Amino acid sequence: MQEYITVLREARAEYTEKHSRFLAALTPCESEEQAAALLRDVRSRYWDAKHHCYAYSLADGTRRFSDDGEPHGTAGKPILEVLEGSGLTNVLLVVTRYFGGVLLGTGGLVRAYSKAAKDAVNAAERAKMTPCTVLRTRCPYADHDRLIKLIEAAGGVPENTEFADEVTLIYHLQSGAVPDFLDRLCEGFAAKITAEPVAETLCPVKIFD
Repeated sequence: MQEYITVLREARAEYTEKHSRFLAALTPCESEEQAAALLRDVRSRYWDAKHHCYAYSLADGTRRFSDDGEPHGTAGKPILEVLEGSGLTNVLLVVTRYFGGVLLGTGGLVRAYSKAAKDAVNAAERAKMTPCTVLRTRCPYADHDRLIKLIEAAGGVPENTEFADEVTLIYHLQSGAVPDFLDRLCEGFAAKITAEPVAETLCPVKIFD
């Protein structure tokens, strides 16, 4: 699994040029089907706007863009260029335009769509999708709190907890931290509590500027 940079959640921005409003929405997106669904949501949200220009970039190398009725090359491609310059992957960036009655010309459109797209990128919370190992651990109730502290100290993130005869915790750690965590787990509980690997996956780790 290969690391990549994406966004944690939707980020929005708005830019006005000669009374035309450009509303940008940058959203996490993992497939073309999801991109289509997200685009439908934006069209529904801004149903009275004429243009919903977009670009998306996926981890499998897929790149798509659309001018959605604007002059060729003035919207979708500039939005895609902003995405490619940002280093973001698995994202959809839609810029909706409300026409303000004044023609901007091709150069003006390129600048306006690029500006709105860049503002949305700059507003986004970034995350690195990092290889992680999902683990399962069972422990007596008396050891639950101490186990949670050990997991959190290793940078682990709890995903699910089940309470039955014992407590079962599902959590993930960055894969590189697993060997040291297993050593600490063994030492801390005298080898009475173990961690069973469940899956390997990519998990978001927030990037702090």
